[in-house]
Amino acid sequence: MSPLIARLSGDGLVARVMRSSAWTALGYGGSQAMRLASNLILTRILFPEAFGMMALVSVFIVGLTMFSDVGVAPSIMQHRRGDEPAFLNTAWTIQVVRGVILWLATLALALPVSHFYAEPQLALLLPVAGISLLIHGFEPTRIDTALRHLRVGRVTGLDLIAQAIGIVAMVLMAWALQSVWALALGWIVSSLARLVLMTLYLPGDRNHLHWEPEAGRDLIHFGVWLFLSTACGFMVAQGDKAILGKYLTLEQLGLYNIGFFLASFPLMLGQTITGRILIPLYRERPPGASAAHFQAIRKMRFLLTGAIFTILALTAFAGEWLVDFLYDDRYTAAGAILVLISVSQIPTVIGMTYDQSALAAGDSRNYFYLTLARAVLLMVFMIVGANQMGLIGAMAGQALASILVYPVLIWLARRHGAWDGLHDGLFAVLGLALAIAVIFVDQTAIRALITLFAGPP
Repeated sequence: MSPLIARLSGDGLVARVMRSSAWTALGYGGSQAMRLASNLILTRILFPEAFGMMALVSVFIVGLTMFSDVGVAPSIMQHRRGDEPAFLNTAWTIQVVRGVILWLATLALALPVSHFYAEPQLALLLPVAGISLLIHGFEPTRIDTALRHLRVGRVTGLDLIAQAIGIVAMVLMAWALQSVWALALGWIVSSLARLVLMTLYLPGDRNHLHWEPEAGRDLIHFGVWLFLSTACGFMVAQGDKAILGKYLTLEQLGLYNIGFFLASFPLMLGQTITGRILIPLYRERPPGASAAHFQAIRKMRFLLTGAIFTILALTAFAGEWLVDFLYDDRYTAAGAILVLISVSQIPTVIGMTYDQSALAAGDSRNYFYLTLARAVLLMVFMIVGANQMGLIGAMAGQALASILVYPVLIWLARRHGAWDGLHDGLFAVLGLALAIAVIFVDQTAIRALITLFAGPP
């Protein structure tokens, strides 16, 4: 243990990267464990239709968040002035204004969305859930400063406490109300708890409204491309639910949402770690600057991808058993959905460590081109697949889109000296073997799912 403790100690870059990675993994694992526990409790209090309804609400809440993201957090993490009060307060001012606009947008969208999906409850659920966006706009930039310097321990701890408070509130309200409203109100409680905790217990100066023209120009110049990227990123992250909401019943969408929740754990864990760790790492040790930097990042990349790949394999093989163990007979089909989603995510896991190299270099424009390619391919192939084969076709479209975007990912990574052919080749072979093995082992459940869900609407 002594060498490991020595590497985790101190204030050097490697020590901070390892500590931050460990804290991020621990925090994400704890967060997902709490989500799973609350999910199990709530599925016994509420019905699948409630989760389908909240899946639709989350599409628009997450969509508004991503469509309006101007890159405040990445700007603070990568900009040379990321520690200066004038820059930070200008960034916070942008964030506050954005939060107000987002909540007003939920008010404007409520009626059209409820009519489109023929669900009157959405007219009230959407603006109430949108209050969480208003609260988020007031979160202090001290969060981003901590991430900039790879000091994520306290941020992670406070995140978990806020989530726990929100979950307890959600469960109590679900028991009392027996309604989908408990889920929406729980979001607000969790957001408010996070704001209070981060404001009170993170070190640093308090933010106040301020506008410095130079800082504003830099933030807007960097953020305009990230705004476009996250608008496309909405399609990548939420496009499946937005599309399937039109093709499936609320009960079927609820089953898909549960399968996706369990299957997404490995990939989301990897993306959370890379999002918090790689921008500072690429900024301090650009892989294209020297062979030593490239080799150091290669070791990190192999370790991270190997760990996430292992978790993905375990999730895929245990998918059916996991759903049968955790849920009752109403949710059986979610097991096969979990397996197929896990397989479709293999190409994304292989390339997940490249994106941040562009953001660390301030190259938000080419990062947008990559995200645009992902969004277009995903939407096109999911819609075509859903029209031809329903849910099964949509999931096949997801897998094909993630494969076809890979050449664009290589192009972006090569621009910043980050592409590693050895890494990708090895994990591509392992990924193909995993996909074949999982489909063979779970072929009975997959056939049953095809019978239940295949075919155009």
